[in-house]
Amino acid sequence: MEHGNTTSEFILLGLFDHTTAHQILFGVVIIVMLISLISNALMVLLIYKDQWLHTPMYFLLSQLSLMDMMLVCTTVPKMAAAYLTGKKSISLAGCGLQIFFLTVGGGECFLLAAMSYDRYVAVCHPLRYATLMNWQLCLRMTLGSWLLGAADGLMQATATLNFPFCNRLEIDHFFCEAPTLVRLACTDTNAFEYVMYICCVLMLLIPLLLILTSYSLILAAVLHMRSTEARKKAFATCSSHLAVVGLIYGAAIFVYMRPKSYRSANHDKVVSAFYAIFTPMLNPVIYSLRNNEVKGALRKCMRQCTALTQH
Repeated sequence: MEHGNTTSEFILLGLFDHTTAHQILFGVVIIVMLISLISNALMVLLIYKDQWLHTPMYFLLSQLSLMDMMLVCTTVPKMAAAYLTGKKSISLAGCGLQIFFLTVGGGECFLLAAMSYDRYVAVCHPLRYATLMNWQLCLRMTLGSWLLGAADGLMQATATLNFPFCNRLEIDHFFCEAPTLVRLACTDTNAFEYVMYICCVLMLLIPLLLILTSYSLILAAVLHMRSTEARKKAFATCSSHLAVVGLIYGAAIFVYMRPKSYRSANHDKVVSAFYAIFTPMLNPVIYSLRNNEVKGALRKCMRQCTALTQH
């Protein structure tokens, strides 16, 4: 192939080789994927079925679960198929779709900002909650999160795949990602990388600023609470949110906001695996273990299932 030619497909080098240790790790990833899909689907089902969970906070949580399921379904099935069949190629369209859906998943940052605002209103202005966090505002924030992620995904996928690529079309990753593909381009990509960096700053740091502001105000309010029980409940709810924020932001900032000179393919693969595979499994676990309402809804669902099987 000539230097600078376009291509119809790439080669994903993958995450694992066929050594015994990597075969075990591959099995772990498949188990994690199944747990992630089941737990997130169960979270969505519980929120849909239980009327006590029909609140803005749990609606936003259901959207987070949907985004997590999308992340897992975008990356793991293709990686697993390539590992099991040895067919590591991915079409240009398939690569573009992976970049798009992974970036749409970046809308999680805006969802987390919306969830932090919800907790701020619930803790600091409980009597005005129905007014300040009404369903119309909740739906607007949710739609905005999906649309902003989709707009960024469309821009990244379109711009990245329009670059001319060099002879070596091997992607040292287990899925297509804009920063990885840019390294294969045969043209100057500095302008695009600068724009992508600015987009990452806007997508990551602006929501993070809103999250930190909300939780700073929540912390100040909690410290002035006289009721120990109310303080414990507020801390339990907010600590779950902050744990998820730390998991998502830590990985995203490491992958997208490091200077080019500090990037390493192996580090990117490990952190991307954590972000795209393991974090979606941890999110529902964190929320369900620290949330009595979710645990109550799960117990009720299990009782109903048991009653149906007995009849």
